[in-house]
Amino acid sequence: MAKRDYYEVLGVPKNASKDDVKKAYRRLAIQNHPDKNPGDKAAEERFKEATEAYEVISDDQKRAAYDQFGFAGVDGMGGQGGAQDFTNIYRDFEDIFGGFGDFSSIFDNLFGGGGRSSSGRRRGEPPRGSNLRYDMELSFEQAVFGATMEVAYTHDETCGVCKGSGSEVGGGRKVCPTCQGSGQVRRSSGFFSIASPCPTCGGEGHIVDKPCKSCGGSGLAKKKQKLKVTIPPGIDDGKRLSVPGQGDAGPNGGRPGDLYVFIHVRPHEFFERDGYDLYCAIPISVMKATLGGDITAPTIEGKKVQVSVPAGSAHGKMLRLREEGVPGANGSAKRGDMYIKLMIQVPQKLTKHGKELFEELLKVEGDIAEPKPIKLSELK
Repeated sequence: MAKRDYYEVLGVPKNASKDDVKKAYRRLAIQNHPDKNPGDKAAEERFKEATEAYEVISDDQKRAAYDQFGFAGVDGMGGQGGAQDFTNIYRDFEDIFGGFGDFSSIFDNLFGGGGRSSSGRRRGEPPRGSNLRYDMELSFEQAVFGATMEVAYTHDETCGVCKGSGSEVGGGRKVCPTCQGSGQVRRSSGFFSIASPCPTCGGEGHIVDKPCKSCGGSGLAKKKQKLKVTIPPGIDDGKRLSVPGQGDAGPNGGRPGDLYVFIHVRPHEFFERDGYDLYCAIPISVMKATLGGDITAPTIEGKKVQVSVPAGSAHGKMLRLREEGVPGANGSAKRGDMYIKLMIQVPQKLTKHGKELFEELLKVEGDIAEPKPIKLSELK
């Protein structure tokens, strides 16, 4: 069967950037990997085809040769089935499938990883602890002005009994019988093989001879932790704060992971926010809109400010109060403004005298008997 063009396989144009190529391959690899589609030969072939295309298009030298000479240009360069060349892709797998809270699960799902990800560590270095997520809810005012919040959560700390060794007194470590000390197991998938962490030793190459009874040999113990987190002024809903070294401790003395605090801001009853600016709506009477005058409006800080309403103000008119909005983070930016939208309220009930006055005003000022429609675009 004729081979398909590599760009067509990945679904990208010839001028696609490396990032676009990587994203396209990532999507195809997740969709078609044999572990995700057991027994589906068509999916396995699509996976092989995408991997072959990526191996060529992601390499500048091979891509240039392919662009100029087609398949003949990469023949013998690993572009048409060289198993040894295809394994190079997986040395960079974390980069392809990178992202917080993302890579480990994809790696485990695709390649059967049974232990912690070895990402970000040198060979022989103990694995790093897991990153943790904490969801924090803030009031609108706390997000605007900043706050110091206490978080309480459970994480892994070094076992106090075995000091993180995972072994009872007098015990030790022995070579893992599954991987024979390499820390990896290899699985064949078609014409190439994939290395993944050993499920027995978690990629360490050794197992504990006499596991610590307190931690079961993990060298870790669950502990409750409390710490204070500083929320900067002006933080947005959905933002993420990083607290380095406050995640899970790493096994065997490995570096701890980080704590990520995800911010969720409760809506305010009256105010809305757009960047550093605040918006609210204030009702005014027909008389105030017509004649103008002063009104008192609340700010986000709870103080009262006097606002001048111009005579003849239309319904929906915006008034601006300078520097009554959201403070700049750490004083790095000027404080935003506050905008008041005037909402004219028509009286639902009038006293007899009030009705007589409006009727007198109608006689004096007149009325529009045949009003001309207003363009809807003018109301936006």
